Amino acid sequence: MIKIGKNNEISRKKWLKKVLSNIKPGLKILDAGAGELTNKSLCSHLVYTSQDFGLYTGDGDNKGFQTGSFDTSKTDIVSDICQIPCPDQSFNVILCSEVLEHVPDPIKAINELDRILIVGGQLIITAPFRSMTHFSPYHYCDGFNRYFYEKHLENYNLEKIIANGNYFDTFAEQLRLLPRIGRKYSIFSLSIILYIWALPIYCLLPILKKWDRGSDEVSTYRYFILATKNSNK
Repeated sequence: MIKIGKNNEISRKKWLKKVLSNIKPGLKILDAGAGELTNKSLCSHLVYTSQDFGLYTGDGDNKGFQTGSFDTSKTDIVSDICQIPCPDQSFNVILCSEVLEHVPDPIKAINELDRILIVGGQLIITAPFRSMTHFSPYHYCDGFNRYFYEKHLENYNLEKIIANGNYFDTFAEQLRLLPRIGRKYSIFSLSIILYIWALPIYCLLPILKKWDRGSDEVSTYRYFILATKNSNK
């Protein structure tokens, strides 16, 4: 069975599980923008604290992709991610997964996370390279390139900058979304016809991916970032 274009979230969760499991037990971790605490189970060996702004409830403005329901009632710290009420250097590790695109000023958010992370602490980030409108109206940026992190994490040792997927993965993902987009925004029956017509192309994409020569530099699902804080700014 062809699975190209379906491994976006699977790969992200697998990477987070691996990275978080390698953290020394007992360290203090902040899950910034924790949402429904989906990453909490991966942090059972750590002293876990969650933070979220707590305003999204699932419906948003009913535009783009919405979840329908969203429960942040179990969040430990309800605050703006750019103004987290914690002292400087409060945490050994900070996780910020699929959050920065929902922040009006992501650079300010990164600076705030830097403030409350200890020197020598680890910052774990995942964020889209290019995303479709979701959780609106709280969606301010469609994504981030690797150069964003290299520029704004200058006082960090960037241990990992990993592209999750490549051009052929993201193209396949868009093809798979065609019926869903057609149902909501155009003629559903025609979108199904186009989807069926495009199936031969979809079936060829795994071959192109097999012979890929670095197409992640032009398109990827997202980047995985693992960085160690070298010093205070």
